[in-house]
Amino acid sequence: MKSPCPCRLAAEPYPNRTRHGYGTHFAVSGCHRYSQMGDVIGSVKQQISRLFEVSLKTTFPDEGNTEPMVAMSTQKFADYQCNNAMSLFSKIKGKSTDYRNPNSVGQAIARNLPPSDIIESTSVAGPGFVNVVLSSTWVAQYIQSMLLNGIETWAPLLSVKRAVVDFSSPNIAKEMHVGHLRSTIIGDTLARMLEFSKVDVLRRNHVGDWGTQFGMLIEYLFEMFPNWEDVGEQAIGDLQEFYKASKKRFDDDPSFKERAQLAVVQLQGGDMKYRNAWKKICEISRKEFDLVYKRLGVYLEEKGESFYNPYIPGVLEELTQKGLVEESEGARVIFIEGQSIPLIVVKKDGGFNYASTDLAALWYRLNEEKAEWIIYVTDAGQQLHFSMLFSAARKAGWLPENSNLYPKANHVGFGLVLGSDGKRFRTRSSEVVRLAELLDEAKDRSKAELRTRLEDSGKLAEWTDEELEETAEAVGYGAVKYADLKNNRSTNYTFSFEQMLNDKGNTAVYLLYAHARICSIIRKSGKDIKELMKNGTVVLAHPDERILGLHLIHFAEMVEEACINLLPNVICEYLYNLSEIFTRFYTNCKVVGSAEETSRLLLCEATAVVMRKCFHLLGIKPVYKI
Repeated sequence: MKSPCPCRLAAEPYPNRTRHGYGTHFAVSGCHRYSQMGDVIGSVKQQISRLFEVSLKTTFPDEGNTEPMVAMSTQKFADYQCNNAMSLFSKIKGKSTDYRNPNSVGQAIARNLPPSDIIESTSVAGPGFVNVVLSSTWVAQYIQSMLLNGIETWAPLLSVKRAVVDFSSPNIAKEMHVGHLRSTIIGDTLARMLEFSKVDVLRRNHVGDWGTQFGMLIEYLFEMFPNWEDVGEQAIGDLQEFYKASKKRFDDDPSFKERAQLAVVQLQGGDMKYRNAWKKICEISRKEFDLVYKRLGVYLEEKGESFYNPYIPGVLEELTQKGLVEESEGARVIFIEGQSIPLIVVKKDGGFNYASTDLAALWYRLNEEKAEWIIYVTDAGQQLHFSMLFSAARKAGWLPENSNLYPKANHVGFGLVLGSDGKRFRTRSSEVVRLAELLDEAKDRSKAELRTRLEDSGKLAEWTDEELEETAEAVGYGAVKYADLKNNRSTNYTFSFEQMLNDKGNTAVYLLYAHARICSIIRKSGKDIKELMKNGTVVLAHPDERILGLHLIHFAEMVEEACINLLPNVICEYLYNLSEIFTRFYTNCKVVGSAEETSRLLLCEATAVVMRKCFHLLGIKPVYKI
């Protein structure tokens, strides 16, 4: 049964003015759960913004749709702040108004706020900054309602309904290596954050399954295994070695190279023998990819280069009719303003390339899949390519000139994974590190560390082999993911098992163990936490209780910020700070056996729930026992 909402509804409806809005909402003085459309209605910041939106319309009806400038306050005497007064005063100054300065504007904005259970008090500082102190009673009720109704009620509202996240995208017949790690992990987290925010996310794996290399692979397959259809998957065996061998043959043998080039023509011409060989290579490769994705807990829907190939002629025809495609030195190109080289869409030999495929994919995603936001997660080295691609799309009228409007496209670039020598992370023999082997080592190291810890504490006998295996996997894979995601994605980072598996500092191991400790506190209390959630009450009387409560309710706006800026490290920072704030609370506020035990156990549970959702967004499995 849902708990009653700890809030009131103001009577006056008002429009939500985002481009892809969610219809009319009520001016809500604290309802954090459902809008008229039965959906969650956003973060605390969004709720406070709606209160100020009502005030701004009332106070300055002639100033149009003034967007509230609400932010978390960095001052100790306030929780939030509205900063519209100065900009509004500059607009109305000189008109016949009663406002003498920005401070008087701020006073009027504060005065006209609608009745609300959210706000305890307001004050106006300096040039009109409206400081807001939240009601501790409301914050406590807000947390308790989340415990009863689920963390999904704390999802932020985004002004987009459908997004494509294009990530991972390995090449067929090549094994996934450490270079694919960042795209896969970052892309999965962005998709999870958007999905939590009620966005319909199309997770796209734009695999390299088309192109001239397939002539080489198919011809080598025919040569090495004339009866390849009967031999099956064993014919190819180790994909990486098969690719290397076929490439060496292609480079060393001119007659083989010629046959490989003819094989491309046969494949692209639809010859069934060549098509079936191509399908077989893709199928074997796909199975290898899926093993890695399963280990990482990543779901993708494959729509590779071959899928978009049939759309290319029509898309290029449309662009030609719009006058964008021109002849240049035997190729067909699109000239982009500010770029010294054009975007080549048809090569001199008449073949298509990455640009033509990516244009077709973008057209398909906008027109067939009806995506409002298309996000490409690749290394930073492809930034120029995507910049030119998006510029061409704007010239074609597919995307608006204002890149902040929807539909929009973003390139999410990321830096390199480095070794301890500061160079690209490779094996000692200078080979690219295979992703499966890296995950094996992470799990093995994690298991060894965990076994040592349990032996030292005398607890090893309490653990089953299955528990040991599952925990080692969760910690090992989680450590790899978190070590990547905690960094700003645009920077390079140094891969170090020693650092990422450290149980101190800002690591997944520390955070997973912190979560397990909270679960242990609740278990050792002997209390039924479900019963406490129904019958107990959260109270934020101690300063450290209130600090923890405030940080908990900031969760939704941190997710919102991470989504808008496409930065997973925002979630990592929030999670680490939550752990630190909880530690301070637990140190200063006795939980089990105290007069406030019920309330404080509920705060422990709320912290664990939010931590688990953070782990989920980062693609990390939580640990409940250490």
